Amino acid sequence: MTHKIALVDDDRNILTSVSMALEAEGYEVQTYNDGESGLAGLNADMPDLVVLDIKMPRMDGTEVLTKLREKSRVPVIFLTSKDDEIDQIVGLRMGADDYITKPFSQRLLIERIKALLRRESLREQPDAADTEESERIVRGSLELDDARHLSSWKGEPVNLTVTEYLLLKALAIRPGHVKNRDQLIDMAYGENIHVDDRTIDSHIKRVRKKFKNVDDDFNQIETLYGVGYRYKEE
Repeated sequence: MTHKIALVDDDRNILTSVSMALEAEGYEVQTYNDGESGLAGLNADMPDLVVLDIKMPRMDGTEVLTKLREKSRVPVIFLTSKDDEIDQIVGLRMGADDYITKPFSQRLLIERIKALLRRESLREQPDAADTEESERIVRGSLELDDARHLSSWKGEPVNLTVTEYLLLKALAIRPGHVKNRDQLIDMAYGENIHVDDRTIDSHIKRVRKKFKNVDDDFNQIETLYGVGYRYKEE
């Protein structure tokens, strides 16, 4: 089945270049150059995934997402300004599934799209991944469902973005082993993609907060200042 992707961004260069890259991957692509026309188009013909810029004329991305979430759980990837953590936090709280900062790698965006579409497909087939025991990673109270990119702590689900999940997996796969920021960047974003160290720190901070919302005593992710991070064995 051909997946339909919607791009909502006021930068026509991004619309053109990303559309071409997605179509080359076999996706059907809808494009909208402002939030108002984007929302109308999404409501008229809901895609399988939305790539949504935050800062746009007529209606910004946060307003589009708020109205979209009133009737749909379609996966949404936010495009945010570089290092604008406020945009990222607001977007995730409002129901975005992941975010990518501009300027971004088209290959990274495509990989995030593939991961989210795969996660949604498996969510709709709950028994499909249950037979794949090799895709479950258990570290004490932590359980990772690698097929669906889902995580839980002491049986309680913890809703992570794809990027957050990949960072947590990179640490939890080998408890006690230290991962520096460059290693985490490679594991979560892929090689040859530049990401500021602060971006990794922000992701780790949010992962900790999400787990602490489930269990205030959660302290499994340790910071080794000047070195990196590690997942503490229980």
